[in-house]
Amino acid sequence: MPVPAIIILATPAAILGVGTLVNILFPPKPRKLETECDIFEGRWVFDVHHYPLYTPQTCPFISKQFDCQNNGRPDNDYMKYRWKPNSCNLPRFYGKNFLKRFEGKRIMFVGDSVGHNQWLSLICMLHSAVPQPKYVFQTKAGLSTVTFLDYNVSVMFSRNDFLVDINVGDKNERILKLDSIGNGGAVWKDVDVLVFNTWNEWLQTGKKQSWDVIQEASGRHKNMDPLVAYEKALNTWAKWVNSTVDTMKTKIFFQGVSPDHFNSRYWADPNAKNCKRQTRPVPGHKYPGGPHPAEAVVEKELGRISESVHLLNVTALSQLRKDGHPSIYGGKNVDCTHWCLPGVPDAWNELLYASLLGY
Repeated sequence: MPVPAIIILATPAAILGVGTLVNILFPPKPRKLETECDIFEGRWVFDVHHYPLYTPQTCPFISKQFDCQNNGRPDNDYMKYRWKPNSCNLPRFYGKNFLKRFEGKRIMFVGDSVGHNQWLSLICMLHSAVPQPKYVFQTKAGLSTVTFLDYNVSVMFSRNDFLVDINVGDKNERILKLDSIGNGGAVWKDVDVLVFNTWNEWLQTGKKQSWDVIQEASGRHKNMDPLVAYEKALNTWAKWVNSTVDTMKTKIFFQGVSPDHFNSRYWADPNAKNCKRQTRPVPGHKYPGGPHPAEAVVEKELGRISESVHLLNVTALSQLRKDGHPSIYGGKNVDCTHWCLPGVPDAWNELLYASLLGY
């Protein structure tokens, strides 16, 4: 009987000796908390005793764009919030345990710059969990990989802003092909855990836009409603998953839409303009601006895929974190799209960890 790729936590009675081996090779059935507790519904709790899980000084991977403290941000409470579900407790994130469970495995994030944000968060969380960890960092052909050598665990990031293809045609015309996945699919399909995301780049216009023309079958469009194009691309991705990925081997997650905070009217603050100088989450557990318009698209398209694909439904909980962005402490422009590290993406990865354990 092959060892499963996803191993469930051993019970307290099986901490030592043979009991540990039995629980690793033949893990107990995970608790089915889906019917008892929605881990994505809850509130942010200030927890100065356990957070942050790492610091910019202890993690060598944080890029300057997300290193808000070293970029001069004067407050640091945004690093000390823990996500608390309403009806249960999340398991504590134990990075060493994570590495042991995924020994010899490959975990890949696929998506845009927010996906990169989450990838950096996880490798920082794992790096901080092991004293003087031995690792190799390499980037090759658009694929960034950190391998923790003592466990032979590789955590990878494949940059693909739209999940579908962008090809360069005549006269260097950039063609966004809504019905094609070919450029990256071969790299993604055989890993043990896949975490997909896309949204941010669909909203870009003008010089920030990554394409010159959008193509669907034989039709070409200079532009398209972002939600319409997004839905068509996710439909293509869903078909690719159904036809290509062996879900008995590969665990698949789709990260819900990561919200921005460029407009303070959505959190009902007349004294603010955007996320700049925001130092506290939105009070309460409901976002005044209501559901994100892309959430319904994600849920619809995930409904086309087998039940073995899991939604990391981080949108609503992240909407509450207007304080978590780099704002003026990330680069030349106000950034209310990405997230400071340590910060909100750490909670996403705690939810990923809980989902991998069967919560």
